[in-house]
Amino acid sequence: MKDKSNKHIAIWLYCGAFCVFIQILLGGVTRLTGSGLSITEWQPLLGALPPLSRAEWEHSFTQYKEIAQFKKVNSTFGLSDYQLLFFWEWLHRNWARMIGLIFIVPFITFVIQKKIKPKMGLRLIILSLFGASQAVIGWIMVKSGLNDTAIAVDEIKLAVHLLMAVLLLTYILWMAFQLSIHPLDIHYSAKVKTLAGTTFLLLLVQLFYGALMAGSQAALAAPTWPDINGFVIPPGLLTEKSSTGHMLSIQFIHRMLAYTIGIMILFLYKSSSYLETHRSTAALRTAMLMLLCLQIFLGIVTLLKSITISYRIFAIFHQGTGILLSLSVLLIFYLSHKKSISYRSV
Repeated sequence: MKDKSNKHIAIWLYCGAFCVFIQILLGGVTRLTGSGLSITEWQPLLGALPPLSRAEWEHSFTQYKEIAQFKKVNSTFGLSDYQLLFFWEWLHRNWARMIGLIFIVPFITFVIQKKIKPKMGLRLIILSLFGASQAVIGWIMVKSGLNDTAIAVDEIKLAVHLLMAVLLLTYILWMAFQLSIHPLDIHYSAKVKTLAGTTFLLLLVQLFYGALMAGSQAALAAPTWPDINGFVIPPGLLTEKSSTGHMLSIQFIHRMLAYTIGIMILFLYKSSSYLETHRSTAALRTAMLMLLCLQIFLGIVTLLKSITISYRIFAIFHQGTGILLSLSVLLIFYLSHKKSISYRSV
């Protein structure tokens, strides 16, 4: 494949990755505003339009009134309150539809122009299946909260939905790296490769636990720092079967992972010092360190503010920064890998 074709496809993939990143943030807003259960039907095509008349709005609101979230949490809501909830979930779903179009239309165009060779075509087909499965997982998650007992979606399903979105983002960027980064820019280092790879995997686990924190509202169990309700290790941790014990366990693991990852990133920063000879990679290392500091700050503030409504804005930035930090580590992992990883000729 010619380099010009590579460039066009790489730009397309980077644009898609940006849209997926925004979608993840929209998902966070949807969760934090409690909007995820406001649309009780899944209509991949027909659901693109919101209710257009008063009667349609009333019908949609009536459906929402049948689930436990309305009965137990939002029973005082009027139609205007419901419409605000509806907006965030509708925007989240429609952004996903837009991502689908951003992928499908250029893909067909590139195929017609014969810019995509078989191996890359196969990877893009896998990408499309990945994206479709994410939509299905999203609906399975929503459906877990559409009943007479749950006031929110299942926290495990929420975490799986987020993790799959991050993996989708990773997959897109990995292909974009292969097409846009020259093999000579890859500087193999077994030590950095291992350290970056391990750190990235831990960051994925941390993002999963971050979703569990949000889904279970675990921050409320111990909105203190650096202690955990006055303890280093709270009593009954991992053994107490109450909801509070469950929340404390999630929060404790999330905190310990944060400390571990912070230390590993400091080691990664030092170990990758050989990249300083290249301006772009030197900036990447600095960005990774700055993102780490910002992420620690946002994590602490989000925890301390969790008993107030203002925590939502910090939580969204915390989620976004966590993903950006993960991607900076991913890029260092790519740059420290073997040169054979590049498929610019595919």
